[in-house]
Amino acid sequence: MNTKLIFRLSFLGLVMAVATVFWISPKAEPFFWLIIFIICAYIIARECTKRYFLHGFLVSMLNSVYITAAHIYFYQTYISNHPDEMNLMNAFPLPYSPRVTMLMVGPAFGIGFGIILGIFAFVASKIVHRKVKHKSKN
Repeated sequence: MNTKLIFRLSFLGLVMAVATVFWISPKAEPFFWLIIFIICAYIIARECTKRYFLHGFLVSMLNSVYITAAHIYFYQTYISNHPDEMNLMNAFPLPYSPRVTMLMVGPAFGIGFGIILGIFAFVASKIVHRKVKHKSKN
């Protein structure tokens, strides 16, 4: 397992976590994530020799930690820029505590998007030629 790679790629998620609070609209966000997933999948396929799905999955799980933390920490700004998400949170069991709802839902999104990025990485591994490394333990 290449934990260094997982942490390096997760910094894209950290950037997106802050960017979605302040600058990126909810309508534009899926396009940014698609680009990030393609980049991550390509790099995982190039740098790793096995466990592509797991690498992609773990990158997204770490991303979900950053995103959940940023959305909770910058809650007022996030909600003011994402009113539809606030309406959606009101449908959850704890509408009086949206931060707790975010904390509960964040890992579920991490798992869902982890599966997607894991699949992207696995497919990319079938397409992309890997770097040849003599001492690779990935």
